[in-house]
Amino acid sequence: QVHLTESGGGLVQSGGSLRLSCAASTRTFSSYTMAWFRQAPGKEREFVATISGRGLGTRYADVVKGRFTISRDNAKNTMYLQMNSLKPEDTAVYYCASRIAVSGIVAVTTTSFDSWGQGTQVTVSS
Repeated sequence: QVHLTESGGGLVQSGGSLRLSCAASTRTFSSYTMAWFRQAPGKEREFVATISGRGLGTRYADVVKGRFTISRDNAKNTMYLQMNSLKPEDTAVYYCASRIAVSGIVAVTTTSFDSWGQGTQVTVSS
């Protein structure tokens, strides 16, 4: 398993931006598919975005498409989530997750990932 540490959360006004980071403790970071999930109070954890090992493939949840951008820097063992045009409904704890990359597989469920960070709180005020 990989140790993951998120950072960058905080309080922002509606329409604002934040960039989350996820640092991974592995020497083979490019071998891992990475993803962001989020969990709002009283709700299940939901998929936000995922990125392939080399960063060539991405997928987004419909509710964030066009506003959020997932990226990674394999030289720094770090993944990012740039969040623009934030809305109050984006308020949640954001988690990064990893799994060994499997060619042809795009994983978007929580059970597909085996390493998780501790989460970072994002609060969007109206």
